[in-house]
Amino acid sequence: MILYLGRRLLGMLGVLLAIAAVTFTIFYVLPSDPAAAACGKACSDERLEAIRAHMGLDAPVWRQFADFVTGIFTGRTVGTGQYALHCDFPCLGYSYENSEGVWDLLVDRLPVSASLAVGAAVLWLALGLTAGVTAALRKDTLTDRALMVGAVAAASLPVYFTSVLLVYGLIRLTGLLPYPQYVPFTSDPASWASNLLLPWLALAILYAAMYARQSRGAMIESMAEPYIRTARAKGLPRRTVVVKHGLRAGMTPILTLFGMDLGGLLAGAVITESLFGLPGIGRLFYGALTTGDQPVILGVTLLAATFIVVANLAVDLLYAVVDPRVRY
Repeated sequence: MILYLGRRLLGMLGVLLAIAAVTFTIFYVLPSDPAAAACGKACSDERLEAIRAHMGLDAPVWRQFADFVTGIFTGRTVGTGQYALHCDFPCLGYSYENSEGVWDLLVDRLPVSASLAVGAAVLWLALGLTAGVTAALRKDTLTDRALMVGAVAAASLPVYFTSVLLVYGLIRLTGLLPYPQYVPFTSDPASWASNLLLPWLALAILYAAMYARQSRGAMIESMAEPYIRTARAKGLPRRTVVVKHGLRAGMTPILTLFGMDLGGLLAGAVITESLFGLPGIGRLFYGALTTGDQPVILGVTLLAATFIVVANLAVDLLYAVVDPRVRY
C-alpha cells in the first residue's frame, strides 16, 4: 500500500506539473500583454519595460516557469527594487489587478466554494441514489418510467435556467427562502444553510438526474449477479440484499463520477456563483478571465487540478472499502 501511494503521489505531481506547464505556455503565446494593460494608454516605452521587468515578464518563458514552480515550494520575490514583493510558501504569484497574493485570494474564497460543493453533493447523492435504486427495483414499471423521464428532463435543463426558476418560485413568489448571501458556518450554521439552500438545489437537480440514471443501470446489473440469488436463497432480508450486496457492489461507477464532480466543484462553480453573487473561487476565476489576470487564472487551474487528482486517489482507495473484490 505504501509503494502504491508513493507511485500515485509521484504521478499526481507529474500531472500537476504538466497542467501548469501547458497553462503557462498558453498564456505566454497569447497576444495580450498584462504589462501594457497595467501601464495604461499613455505609456512610454521606458515605463512599459520597467513594468515588464517588475512583473518578471522580461525573462525567457522557461525561466518564468521555473521561478513559478520553485516558488510554490520555497517562496520567491516578485519584482525588483523598492516595489519588490516577497511571496512566502506556497507562492502562486500576485494578482495583476490588485497586487494581492494569489494563494491568499484562493484561501479567502475557498470556504464559499467548499460550502457550495459539499452541500450540493450531499443533496444530489441522496436524491440521485434514492431515485436510481427505486427505479432499478421497480424496473419496467410506471414508477421506473416516471423517474427516468423526470431524470432526463432535469438533466436537460441548464443550471442557469433552473436557478432562475428557483429564484422566481422560492424567493419572489413565496418568499420561503432569502436571496443567497454567504454567511460563515462558524458564525451562524442555520443562516449558513438557509442562504445556500437555493444554490444547493440548483446544482443538485442537475447532478441528481445524472446520478439517478447511472445508479439505476449499476443496480440493475449488480442485482442480476449470481451472488444476489445466493443471498436471497439464504433467506437474507430484502433490505440486506439490496443495500449490503446490491448497492455496495454497484457503487464503484458512482464513486468515480462523484469524485470527479466534487473535485471539480470544490474549485468553484462559475455559473452558479455568478448567478447568486457568491464570492467563491468560480467567481474569482470568471473575473480573472475577463481581465486577463494570468496569475489568478493559473492558480485556480492548479487548484482545480489538485482537487481532481486528489479526489481520484481517494476514490481508488475507497474502491477496496466498498467492493472487497477490488482488493484481489
